[in-house]
Amino acid sequence: MTALSLRDVRKNFGATEIIRGVTLDIAPGERHCIIGPNGAGKTTCFNLISGRFPITSGEILLNGERIDTMPPHKINRMGLSRSFQITSIFQRMSVFENLRCALLWSRSYRYSFWSPLWRQKALNEAAEVLLEDLNLTARRDILAGLLSYAEQRALEIGMTIAGGASVVLLDEPTAGMSNTETDYAMALIRRVTHGKTLLMVEHDMKVVFDLADTITVLVYGQVIASGSPVDVRANRAVQEAYLGALEE
Repeated sequence: MTALSLRDVRKNFGATEIIRGVTLDIAPGERHCIIGPNGAGKTTCFNLISGRFPITSGEILLNGERIDTMPPHKINRMGLSRSFQITSIFQRMSVFENLRCALLWSRSYRYSFWSPLWRQKALNEAAEVLLEDLNLTARRDILAGLLSYAEQRALEIGMTIAGGASVVLLDEPTAGMSNTETDYAMALIRRVTHGKTLLMVEHDMKVVFDLADTITVLVYGQVIASGSPVDVRANRAVQEAYLGALEE
């Protein structure tokens, strides 16, 4: 069984076809990168997979079960979580509070006037473990909006994996980072997604070729190549459509 499958997925906005018959299989535990030029439809694919946009036709399956008719929150509860290009965190809450909020649903916590969160020992301990995994323990009580850009991205990655999702989608996690910050982010992604299925959109080719087991190249809403990093780098169509332009 594949962890995530797209079957001839298409997406139209009015008369304009943005995603044009994408078929993709991602194995459990695989690190899979989608690359392509701006406007190729990469983020649109993420929005379709996560339920943010409805598909026009085709099928999307998560662990063998169709999810393309489900709302985002139900897809999330089935084991898929995603980050966004624009950092999405609670800016006016502390780093610790952000992570604790991200843990709530997966640990079956519901609103209860008589059970304030500070009393939930197991929940708070889990948030502390996440802080350590993200190397953010020293920033525990800082408002999330005051973190550096790289730290905010690390926090969002932590919130993405906090719910225990088996399939994680990261949308350009290293965008806007310096080389040092990118190296830190790569190490973090390897560590916190260990044992999970990772689907990532990324423009930094160093990140792509260092992290990915499989690379899919999307151009004008269509897959033009999919395979190992070695195969994709050697593919003439990919070189002409994308990689060659980057290397010039």
